[in-house]
Amino acid sequence: MTFKLGLTGSIGMGKSTTAKMFADLGCAVWDADAAVHRMYSKGGAAVSPMQAVFPTAIQDGAVSRDALKEIIGTDPSALTQVEKIVHPLVAADRDNFIANSQSEITVLDIPLLFENGSEQKFDAVVCVSVSPELQRKRVMDRGTMTEAQFESILAKQMPINDKIAKSDYVIETDTMDHALAQVKVVIEDIKQRLADA
Repeated sequence: MTFKLGLTGSIGMGKSTTAKMFADLGCAVWDADAAVHRMYSKGGAAVSPMQAVFPTAIQDGAVSRDALKEIIGTDPSALTQVEKIVHPLVAADRDNFIANSQSEITVLDIPLLFENGSEQKFDAVVCVSVSPELQRKRVMDRGTMTEAQFESILAKQMPINDKIAKSDYVIETDTMDHALAQVKVVIEDIKQRLADA
């Protein structure tokens, strides 16, 4: 039986980096975004159901995220249809990963964990956090989106203070060393909890 630790946070708060730290310290790590990426690629589980609903989103046997963005841009109701296809596939992938995990602690990296109400599926939740200034700087420094796109993503995400209030652990990712020290504390605490159980 593995301990299921949900990992969440808002955009630009260092979730992927923190997930890698957990992995480096021996935890099994499942990534929701990576799962979707696999399902959208050639031969992926989402390709055929997507093709049935959005044939124009399929390019070279894979789901094109750009084409999908365009479809959703023209018809916002398309997003609900996409979610109806993808969410059950992602949930099945996650459950399969947990069932096969040989690790004492399995970390599940889910950006919208609280937004989609899945927190009760985990033994504990850890939230990564940084100041709004550092968050904005990190996202803008990536050079992958405009201020408006960043604001639009933020608007769809639950405010970070609400996520923190709902979490069992909080990791401040202001520096790599500070984040790593906190990851180690979380792992130690969980191992203690398992030993006491």
